[in-house]
Amino acid sequence: MCGCSTHQSQAGQAAERDPNALALKVEDMTCGHCAGAITKAVETGLPGAKVEADPSSKIVLVRGTSDMARVQALVTEAGYTPSAA
Repeated sequence: MCGCSTHQSQAGQAAERDPNALALKVEDMTCGHCAGAITKAVETGLPGAKVEADPSSKIVLVRGTSDMARVQALVTEAGYTPSAA
């Protein structure tokens, strides 16, 4: 989980729902640093995947993979708690 002290939402970057994207809710994603850590973890662990992480809605969308279990594992390994969106 994030240890930074700047937990500001990133207005204007709300993740839009894409029916082709995997969607996760990550309640402990509280800021841009958290979103960056999740994005980096998933995109590094699943090359070719594209991540949109929105701290204000706490939604993470992942395109380019259908492996939800792997995405959840990567988010968990990054220190966050994913659940179904």
